[in-house]
Amino acid sequence: MASIARTFEELYGRKPEVLAEAPGRVNLIGEHIDYSEGFVLPFAIADRAYAAIAARKDGLVRIASHQRKEKIFTIDINDVKPGSKGDWEKYVLGVIWTLGISTGVDILVDGTVPSGAGLSSSAALECSVAVALNTLFELGKSKEDLARATQKAENDYVGMPCGIMDQSVSLMAQAGAALLLDCRDLSTESIPFNVADAGLELLIIDTQAHHALVDGGYAERRASCESVAAKLNIPSMRHLTLESLEANRDKLTETEFIRARHAVTEIARVLDAVTALRASDFVTLGKLINASHISLRDDYTVSCPELDVAVDASLEAGAMGARMVGGGFGGSAIALIKASDVQKTREAVSEAFESQGFKKPRFFTSLPSAGASANLLN
Repeated sequence: MASIARTFEELYGRKPEVLAEAPGRVNLIGEHIDYSEGFVLPFAIADRAYAAIAARKDGLVRIASHQRKEKIFTIDINDVKPGSKGDWEKYVLGVIWTLGISTGVDILVDGTVPSGAGLSSSAALECSVAVALNTLFELGKSKEDLARATQKAENDYVGMPCGIMDQSVSLMAQAGAALLLDCRDLSTESIPFNVADAGLELLIIDTQAHHALVDGGYAERRASCESVAAKLNIPSMRHLTLESLEANRDKLTETEFIRARHAVTEIARVLDAVTALRASDFVTLGKLINASHISLRDDYTVSCPELDVAVDASLEAGAMGARMVGGGFGGSAIALIKASDVQKTREAVSEAFESQGFKKPRFFTSLPSAGASANLLN
């Protein structure tokens, strides 16, 4: 945090007024169901996005990245609206827009969450800016308010129809626990996730198959679930049982049926995973993680060859469970393994990738970390 403050001063000629940070996330289980009012079970990782911010007396908004500090993006506050100029800066501008900021600001961002790895670098960026603006302008927004605002920024400003999971966990996570989030009302419960005490490790495998969700694949799948809900006259997949889905199969296209089947079974798997965690039953948790990947691969069809190879190689090396995480089409997988098997699993996945001619994967481990925070500087 000290380095971003120094760079801010070098870049803008004054000290920042607020420093903020927000984490990326890994979703233990509950994929592609946040927009169906489901339950999800993510946890925050140690890698974070950082924001340094100060207000301006004029109407200019200036945004820069610590990695590319020589390039300052500038726009008038009155021009901050959907369809405006900007590339990655739209994630920042969207938050300014949804929070109704009407004065100029200088913003510098930095971060260690790998982009395109399925670890929600975009939500971390949005949430770091949101908590900073909330503190700077004394907006009095709750974490639930900020979660909805940052989701709206990504939906309506960036044009990515994501659910609310990533923003919620980035804001609300607690160290040492996964966050059981009810995506219908944003109620949460911390679920202890003490894999280390059981001699286990959750290995994060970044396939380095770049994952970009704005290209339509994500939106098409969300639209399928919304179409099923409309045809069956229910608010969302949360209100659908497997029995009801089977009974109404003739009303749906085959694609709609299998998309809905994933949503219904995945919501159930999340609740079963919570039960397993409370009982420290990691064998059952591993089986649920495996079932999640199969459903995402076969019914939701959001996996890719790199993700499947990462999962299969992990299981062959002895993992208790492995699956793709995030929106899919690339990004990362997780593997629940014995702590003593970390090196063996890494080598097995690396060798499998090399044999397929894939880009070399990257590996991370992370204990569940705390959510976003902001500090007002003197």
